[in-house]
Amino acid sequence: MQNLPEMETHTIRTEFVETSPIRFEVDMCGEGDRLALCLHGFPEHAVSWRHQLPLLARLGYRAWAPNLRGYGNSTRPLRVEDYGIEILMDDVARLIDAADAKEVILLAHDWGAVIAWFFAMRRIRPLDRLIICNVPHPGPMARALKGGFDQLLRSWYVLFFQLPWLPEFVLGRNRAEAIGRLLTDTLWNRQAISPEHVEVFRNSAAIPGALTAMVNYYRALVRGGGARRQQKLGYPVIDIPTLMLWGDADMALGVETIRGTNAYVSDLTLRVLPHISHWVQQDAPEEVNAMIEAFLKGRSVPQMRWIAELHVEGTVEGRDEYL
Repeated sequence: MQNLPEMETHTIRTEFVETSPIRFEVDMCGEGDRLALCLHGFPEHAVSWRHQLPLLARLGYRAWAPNLRGYGNSTRPLRVEDYGIEILMDDVARLIDAADAKEVILLAHDWGAVIAWFFAMRRIRPLDRLIICNVPHPGPMARALKGGFDQLLRSWYVLFFQLPWLPEFVLGRNRAEAIGRLLTDTLWNRQAISPEHVEVFRNSAAIPGALTAMVNYYRALVRGGGARRQQKLGYPVIDIPTLMLWGDADMALGVETIRGTNAYVSDLTLRVLPHISHWVQQDAPEEVNAMIEAFLKGRSVPQMRWIAELHVEGTVEGRDEYL
């Protein structure tokens, strides 16, 4: 794995953005009236976008990567219901309003991508482009869960997280050692997350109350009824240009969860990165950045340059038509 181009040298700074009732800790890079809002996942931190923020700044965006509510030094509400999907979408809207930008693109990974899918389909605020990393659209995901035991088994942790206190105990032992292992043991490039950044993730999770907040996202979605409420509203087609990047060595989500996405997204570009883990934008930053740059410039999005013998039901993965 090569280093990122030396041109990506824009400085990342950390500031706070006040949006009542949440005060967001935000990693920022670049200036201007075009906002690139980057939403991290579980059990991560804004630093997971460290490779993309300078790229976005070079492309002329004001790039923001907030620590979502409950993470890092952002406000940490206590109740499960404070993490309902509608409230999380409202957080994104408030950040966009605070930025007062003329153009908005949304980049999202894992839990951030769950929020982003719903935000885009509900049209909470106008978006110019959407970039999703390693979380399926809820429509194909629901079908994959109903279609067999493989994805149900992979999703065991979602049910585990419905239990009181035990998930926090397991994840929090030895200063959140399990968080560090989760983020590093499944990487394709074992050097992709440095010890320094592992410490950032662990320290964030070890803040009193942080793990409860992080797990409450899952509790509010399942036992809080967020998923059911959204399903009842239906899944209207997303009509903005959308790039979906998928590391096919995801330990929690099978590639079958992305089949049929084009029925829900009218302008979809899919790129599958073979052998790359769930932590796609950290595990293969050079390849991911090249794809993001091409997409934002309106050029053909490249395949991973060493893509080879990955087949799904006889079709080469990474092309749109097999969906």
